[in-house]
Amino acid sequence: MANVSVYNIEGKEVGTIDLSDAVFGVEVNEHLMHMAVVQQLANKRQGTQKAKTRSEVSGGGRKPWRQKGTGHARQGSTRAPQWTGGGVVFAPTPRDYSFKLNKKEKRAALKSALTSRVEENKFIVIDEMNFGEIKTKNFQNMLNNLSVAKALVVIEEGNTNAVLSARNIADVKTAGTNTINVYDILKYNTVIVSKAALATIEEVYA
Repeated sequence: MANVSVYNIEGKEVGTIDLSDAVFGVEVNEHLMHMAVVQQLANKRQGTQKAKTRSEVSGGGRKPWRQKGTGHARQGSTRAPQWTGGGVVFAPTPRDYSFKLNKKEKRAALKSALTSRVEENKFIVIDEMNFGEIKTKNFQNMLNNLSVAKALVVIEEGNTNAVLSARNIADVKTAGTNTINVYDILKYNTVIVSKAALATIEEVYA
């Protein structure tokens, strides 16, 4: 069972906590993490790219010159791909890039990502993120105290002050316990979790 330090927003260690092996002590499956990241990026794609093929470009119904005797290469249409203004060969058409992973694969990938962060000592637990007011400086001071720059901060539900205080900080993203995903966990250098959010994660994903 992994044991990590618990810090306060001043960056001082105030205790330790045992992490659930069911969530933070699994065997890291790099293939599933890769598939989860590919799926998330694929599902974001609009898939609206479109270009016209030779059958869709206007004009070109008439043969530009006769087949033989002109000295030119034979041509059947001025809208063939080799002509300026012609259609595109194998033109892209609107499509859906999304695909599905089953629930077990998604959960295993998320647990693998969280475990990898714990193993790399890039997982920080904060006892409480209580900010009396919405102020970016207060949140930035917490990050400075923890010596963290690029971070994913997982906050318990209802902590609006912390979410709004962090929204203007570059390279910092806040997430709820129900919106964490493999891509964000791997993208940011450090994962910071409040103690309350950690309890929810262990309860939901164990």
